[in-house]
Amino acid sequence: GRGRGRGRALGPPLPFLAAFPLVLYVHGGYWQFLSKEESGFAAPPLLSRGIALVAVGYDVAPRGNMDVMVAQVRRSVACIVRQYPTTSGVYLCGHSAGAHLAAMVLATDWQEYRVAPDIKGAFLVSGIYDLEPIVSTYVNDALRMTPEVAQRNSPLLHVAAATPATEACEVLVAVAQHDSPEFHRQSRQYFQALRSAGWKVSLLDVAHTDHFDVVEKLSQEGYILTQVILSAIARA
Repeated sequence: GRGRGRGRALGPPLPFLAAFPLVLYVHGGYWQFLSKEESGFAAPPLLSRGIALVAVGYDVAPRGNMDVMVAQVRRSVACIVRQYPTTSGVYLCGHSAGAHLAAMVLATDWQEYRVAPDIKGAFLVSGIYDLEPIVSTYVNDALRMTPEVAQRNSPLLHVAAATPATEACEVLVAVAQHDSPEFHRQSRQYFQALRSAGWKVSLLDVAHTDHFDVVEKLSQEGYILTQVILSAIARA
């Protein structure tokens, strides 16, 4: 769509500045709601540490279908890393549907995009990694996924073996304590698939949170998930 392939930058990434870490945030909303304009809440704790944040947008359903949304987010990443070539590393962060899309970015063949993003980490919060169970639910009324589309866009089914380019990427699969059993099941399954494929991955059950405040609390510097993200970026 018009204007896609870009994000909303929040931070000081100007050409004359030294290299800086860059977090790309992909919003949730069951692929049907929200936008990058509501995605700046996580910026303050990052900016205070010299970390820039770009909120990534995509065409939600019914305007966009699953293939389109995945392609748009991948193009956004390619465009952003070209726009900001002096980063000290790129980090993906997504919640719910956004975690699904960020996980699909990890499964990208970047040769097709003629770019090699230096993705040093991915923070996937309360994500969906297998779309097939959604096909028969009301969520699919707007998405209109066929089983083939669901399989093609399920990160769980496209976990590649870690390579020299990806083995240093630190992936965090986080789930809220009060998320539904399906979110917990899929998070564990995706974590296990990444670990079996040689990825550097950890699983975090965030206590005393539900599906929504688990990400909303990223506005707080003292929040455990914020601290985990800041520590991971500092280690890289």
